[in-house]
Amino acid sequence: MSAPGGYYSSFVHDYFNYPALLRKSLLYGSQLFLSVIGYHSNVVDVFHLKMENGPSVQLVYSCLGYGLMSFWVAFIYANNGSVKRKIIWIIGGCLMLWLINVLRISLLLIAFDKHWSIPFNMDHHTLFNIVAYILIFGMIWFFDKQQKKIGVGLFSSKKNVQV
Repeated sequence: MSAPGGYYSSFVHDYFNYPALLRKSLLYGSQLFLSVIGYHSNVVDVFHLKMENGPSVQLVYSCLGYGLMSFWVAFIYANNGSVKRKIIWIIGGCLMLWLINVLRISLLLIAFDKHWSIPFNMDHHTLFNIVAYILIFGMIWFFDKQQKKIGVGLFSSKKNVQV
């Protein structure tokens, strides 16, 4: 509804276009990370980050990681716990996924610039998904471990306790 054509809504485009906001944050976050480690890059438009006098990467819808973030949010939402605890875990998990995506975009741009090959000749989306799901499973393990301490974990006998 935020892209022109079909069921387009200017209201949704102006106020609920989270993919554009996520893309912008990833582009500028990657640009910042690259500048911190000594590389000069520029966001040239709403889709591209370009190394100064070098290659560029294009962030299309499938690069944003919104599916991974949605999975994480749904997992936390579906579990027991207080609203405050859930919000903390949702924000923390989404920030971690955002951060590894910034690292992926930055490393991909450096790899293009230095003519490096991607390990195992794998598509960078596949490699990112593997790393992201390892991170998610690790966060699930920590979440469940914390939930067990307060008696509301996945395998606890006190599932209806609200904290």
